[in-house]
Amino acid sequence: MRLIFTDLDGSLLDHHSYSFAAAVPLLAKLDALAVPVIPITSKTFAEVTALRDQLNNRHPFIVENGAAIYIPSRYFKTQPEHAILENGFWVLRNVPRRAKWQQLLAERAADFGDEFKTFDSLYKDSGAAGVAAVTGLSLKASELANQREHSEPVHWLGSQSRKSTFVYRLIEAGATVLQGGRFLNIGGDVDKGRAMLQLRDLYQRETNSKDCETLAIGDSHNDIAMLEAASSALVIRADKRSPPTLKRSENCYTSQLIGPEGWVEGVSLWLEKSL
Repeated sequence: MRLIFTDLDGSLLDHHSYSFAAAVPLLAKLDALAVPVIPITSKTFAEVTALRDQLNNRHPFIVENGAAIYIPSRYFKTQPEHAILENGFWVLRNVPRRAKWQQLLAERAADFGDEFKTFDSLYKDSGAAGVAAVTGLSLKASELANQREHSEPVHWLGSQSRKSTFVYRLIEAGATVLQGGRFLNIGGDVDKGRAMLQLRDLYQRETNSKDCETLAIGDSHNDIAMLEAASSALVIRADKRSPPTLKRSENCYTSQLIGPEGWVEGVSLWLEKSL
């Protein structure tokens, strides 16, 4: 059994245009080979469900950096333990809801003033246009991006030294702070690596097999946990920053191309080796 766990922005999706056009032929090939492509992202449930329709993807997905796993109902023979049925999905929630992290920010980061903006504050100030201004998303996509359930994204505006203090303050209060491609993500003690293994184990249980080849794909710091934990890792090169540094050296490849072109480059090499 082979599984692909992929980050979206900057990996399968172009960092600027959010296009995945370059990957369409390879995605069709993976579908024909019965290799699930599983989004694992900082995006929301609402964002991923909209994107899955465009991708013609009917596999499970992981949102908000591992906060929740969504599995189409009846995808596996039996409903996973502790999963609840919501809107046609078996849902495994790993952390508290968004309100907890909003309250923590209000209590522990009040003295940082105008040095940061949360998605919630941007939306309250200017509606979807406020979120669109910092994400580059359309108004409709910005509405979806703000429908968070388990975390709060932060757009940092202050200095690097103050940012370090800000992050320390939140971690001290019990939050996990992850740096994504554009934003700090404030949430619970989860990461993409643990959620990936959680879902991999469900696949193994379903097939009664311990033999599972996993490929993790990402371009940012918040992808490191899954890149380290997978059987193989594909680091997607970014155009304006260094790729994340991994401790592993075996079964690890850094693309020469960026975005979806780099995705195709790396996945094609992985497929050649795993066939």
